[in-house]
Amino acid sequence: MQIAKTITEARAMRSTTPGKVALIPTMGALHDGHLSLVAEAFNYADEVIFYIFVNPTQFAPHEDFDSYPRNIDDDLAKLASVGISKVFMPTVDEIYPPENVPFEIDVPNLNDILEGKHRPHFFGGVCRVLTKMFNIIQPHYAIFGQKDYQQLQIITALVRDTNMPINIIGAPIIRESDGLAMSSRNVYLSEEERTHATALYKALQQAKNLIETAGETDPAAVESAMHDILSAHNFKIDYATVRHPHTLQPLDCIEPNLTGGVVALIAAHLGNTRLIDNMIIASPKNDA
Repeated sequence: MQIAKTITEARAMRSTTPGKVALIPTMGALHDGHLSLVAEAFNYADEVIFYIFVNPTQFAPHEDFDSYPRNIDDDLAKLASVGISKVFMPTVDEIYPPENVPFEIDVPNLNDILEGKHRPHFFGGVCRVLTKMFNIIQPHYAIFGQKDYQQLQIITALVRDTNMPINIIGAPIIRESDGLAMSSRNVYLSEEERTHATALYKALQQAKNLIETAGETDPAAVESAMHDILSAHNFKIDYATVRHPHTLQPLDCIEPNLTGGVVALIAAHLGNTRLIDNMIIASPKNDA
């Protein structure tokens, strides 16, 4: 396996990588959800460069940067098992040299709502580090999981509006057998909390059933139903909402035929762990 730890090494690795190249950016602590991105990447590209970097600029001082799960040896073994032979794994000082004057990128229509409202530092850090990665690797494709739905919309907007020659690909959420979306932070859950965590998926399924089967058009009714399920399982809710699938703006009326579907999004705390999930919901069946 070829491992680049500096920008110079990463650019040299990229220059000797033939054909169409896909980049998969992650913070490590890899699980099957991450590994599914590899199969998705090979649907588009000839070669894949995998990137592991716990990015400090997307963490607030009170968040879990220092305790974020890190197990590089395990990560590299998993990557080798799915055919990854090129990894970019830089240090913090390599990506953020202390002498550099920092820059910011803002996508204001998407940054300041939902995740951006509750984590105002987050998307600025994501956009900053990904702009660096895209410039360093210059991939043809970049693969991201749908679980970070708002992030996916922001990255797509960033690439389009700055005319970067990159295709952003969203890959489906990978779930445990009981519906819980795979996440590196799931390891924080106690055994009891892990049982309650399935309420995220149950709440999203309830939203789907209300819209697709019952034909509910009132966003407040759908959101209230999601809140009830989450509250019954001890979640402290940041948001549980139904939004336009592209703008993520609130809806006066749920009309999936007009908006190309809707998306239900949840962020909530279970004990000390904050979890997110979402589900794209299509048109009501009786309108098909």
